[in-house]
Amino acid sequence: MKVLVLLSVFWLPGILGQISNKKFPESFQFGAATAAYQIEGAWDEDGKGESMWDRFIHEDPDRVKDRQNADIACDSYHKWREDIELLKELGVTLYRFSVSWPRILPNGTPNKINQAGIDHYKTFIKALKEAGIEPIVTLYHWDLPQHLLELGGWLNEQIADYFGEYARIAFKNFGDDVKIWATINEPKSTCLIGYGAGDSPPGLKLVADGVYQCAKVQLLAHAKAYHIYDDEFRAQQGGRISLVLDTTYNEPASDSDADKFGAELETEFNLGWYANPVYIGDWPELMKTRIANRSRQEGYSFSRLPEFTAEQLKYVNGTFDYFGLNMYTGLTAQYTGEFDIGEPNYYLDKGTSTSHGADWTPSTVSWLYSYPVGMRKLLNLVWNKYNPGTIYVTENGWASDGSLNDQGRIDYLQAYLSNLLDAILEDGVNVAGYTTWSLMDNFEWTEGYTQKFGIIHVDFDSPNRTRTFKESGRWYQKVVATRCLIDSCDE
Repeated sequence: MKVLVLLSVFWLPGILGQISNKKFPESFQFGAATAAYQIEGAWDEDGKGESMWDRFIHEDPDRVKDRQNADIACDSYHKWREDIELLKELGVTLYRFSVSWPRILPNGTPNKINQAGIDHYKTFIKALKEAGIEPIVTLYHWDLPQHLLELGGWLNEQIADYFGEYARIAFKNFGDDVKIWATINEPKSTCLIGYGAGDSPPGLKLVADGVYQCAKVQLLAHAKAYHIYDDEFRAQQGGRISLVLDTTYNEPASDSDADKFGAELETEFNLGWYANPVYIGDWPELMKTRIANRSRQEGYSFSRLPEFTAEQLKYVNGTFDYFGLNMYTGLTAQYTGEFDIGEPNYYLDKGTSTSHGADWTPSTVSWLYSYPVGMRKLLNLVWNKYNPGTIYVTENGWASDGSLNDQGRIDYLQAYLSNLLDAILEDGVNVAGYTTWSLMDNFEWTEGYTQKFGIIHVDFDSPNRTRTFKESGRWYQKVVATRCLIDSCDE
């Protein structure tokens, strides 16, 4: 508690800056976000198959900081009615959640369709619509069916075809009620953490090449789902579909040309890596050039960054109806010069080093530093570089210790939303909606239950998984009702 109070004082006024006294446009939609694996529980009930996360954690509980798992999590598979009541109480009109691939297709293939899983999501989605809440449905939020992992996972280009089959079944069953789809959530995190660092499933350390192949396959999978929707369902269902990308805002560590170049490299090797093929047409030129040059020096006759064929480039390019953006913080970036040629490595390919700015505000977890003006800068970057037409901020949030008195989270959300509002009103960026991460405390992957992102507290020691509004939840409720970030706004 003392830490959060001290942070709140430390933030004002320099770090937070001036909070906007303008109102959000009437068309702007507020919401909250979750993901199936992190909240549903019921990991093996009603015909659900095993996901790679189920296997990864069950095999070795020490892979999770508190040795816990998501077998029950928030028990939202059973408590979904209560979750909808919480959303109604918040007053939000958007709810971003994911569908569990193995709950619909137990082994990931269309050979066996689990009707109980389909019926569950149909009922849930219809209840959301009846409550006046628009669903944003993510098809893949990291829970790959274990069977498909054993076929090679995101290193096997055929997984894109399996993803297309899954997407078609989802569109067919839910598309009459779902008008905003997200194909794949944070592919960069899937690839770098699971196939590079080895800290998430499949636990591989292929930081020289696997991370790049993983990226290519996920982009092909996204494009497959997009084209299936575009060709077979759009005319009748009239929805929108894109993917969700995560990034920091990368501020040059100084005004030097070298550090400006370092910030550009950091952005291209993170955001551009996935956004450029979809919104522009190929890997970023800086990535292609640098990885090809380093590959040659390392003894390769080809680049470790796999090329798209001409047909694949055409297939991936333009597969968007909006830009889904996850943003939590910022970094300062420096150009380090060329690292010595040695063991091939994505991080050496970048040629950058990053850190948090000296004046940025730390959270109660070491990785998260607040840089709210980065939200405005990042929205402008995405808007001007990628011309997406519409942006949804699909994740943004603050980790704390789970206390109900979470002033630090309020300060964080207020500052980021203020910069988002400035981007809309002052810069003309079309941000259509915002879904904060997260509706409730949940299973935070290998951090287990040690990090709490919810604006609603969940008692994981209670069999009932009791939900209780935090102060941030009540604050957000007021913002949604008044469309105002402070007590009184200019009309």
